[in-house]
Amino acid sequence: KLTLAGPAASVSVPLIHMVETGALKEVAREVEFVIWKDPDQLRVLALSGKADFMAMPTNVAANLYNRGATLKLLNVSTWGVLWLVSRDKQLKTLADFRGKEIAVPFRADMPDIVFSLLAEKQGINPKQDMMLRYVASPLDAMQLLITRRVDHALLAEPAVSMALRKTQSFPVNLVAPTLFRSVDMQKEWGQVFQRRAQIPQAGVTALNGAAQNTTLQEKVMSAYQASLDWCQKNALKCGEMVAKRIDLLTPQAVA
Repeated sequence: KLTLAGPAASVSVPLIHMVETGALKEVAREVEFVIWKDPDQLRVLALSGKADFMAMPTNVAANLYNRGATLKLLNVSTWGVLWLVSRDKQLKTLADFRGKEIAVPFRADMPDIVFSLLAEKQGINPKQDMMLRYVASPLDAMQLLITRRVDHALLAEPAVSMALRKTQSFPVNLVAPTLFRSVDMQKEWGQVFQRRAQIPQAGVTALNGAAQNTTLQEKVMSAYQASLDWCQKNALKCGEMVAKRIDLLTPQAVA
């Protein structure tokens, strides 16, 4: 049995496709996909030996490795899917959000680390100059946005697309606000650090026994690349597969 795990985010899409299509049937009789909902659950899965391959933020992979976990980072496949989404289309930079309440997922983890770093590099103290409302996940932040409980949120795809689609669809739009993609955190990263507008945000790791089996790693990563290629060419069909596994997501948002 092989257990693949990941969040309800873009980095997990190929993993789900691999399970749905039997891409690893030559290396395991049974292959399952498990969702982790927050970084604490991720760490428990990783350290308890309950996952073989796991999609996770790069900072968590580094922390686990430095603490002695048997872990190998196999790729970085997500190079930035972070946006500030707002009800106010006039807000275009982080500085525009001074004094605003912002829903932020995963306190002291990705993406909060990226948000805080980019703010501080521009002379903004996010804890003093903004009102940060920490929530459990990007999907929770999305729900607060579309139910008008906050006006601004830091979201990761596909939660961004979910929020934008939901607020334009009947009957949700009777209560939901009109939303706009506001600050592209990847562009902010590029401007602040004067490099390409890409954040090495998340990738796939091998854990425990799988971290020492290079033949297995090669087969899993080959399947991951093939699934990623297929999903990019067949976005809606792939979205339908993912939405079956993750209730809160729609095929269109994933696509």
